[in-house]
Amino acid sequence: QVQLVESGGGSVQAGGSLRLSCAAYGYTYSLYCMGWFRQAPGKDREGVATFDSDGTTNYTGSVKGRFTISQDNAKNTLYLQMNSLKPEDTGMYYCAAYSGSWCMGPLSYWGQGTQVTVSS
Repeated sequence: QVQLVESGGGSVQAGGSLRLSCAAYGYTYSLYCMGWFRQAPGKDREGVATFDSDGTTNYTGSVKGRFTISQDNAKNTLYLQMNSLKPEDTGMYYCAAYSGSWCMGPLSYWGQGTQVTVSS
């Protein structure tokens, strides 16, 4: 029904930038509150940047001022611009979305992830 495909990950040095993309395929009209999540080795998955149901953006504290989430509805694509990257930003980055506008509970759709590695 819905497929989310991330791209744009890679290896960069600290201070560098990357832009992640998440292309949505299928019943894209059913996607709500899309966002980016990451999981570092040995750590729990955490929310990085998300959209609320009213379009408000939310960022975890460690990325505020450095990361920007955006979306292009015409292209059914979600982006994450990551600047001033730090080694602690290393991890697998996933995009995800809800299937309902209430945007509560477990997320409905997940991509396969794209790896980001930041070296010092």
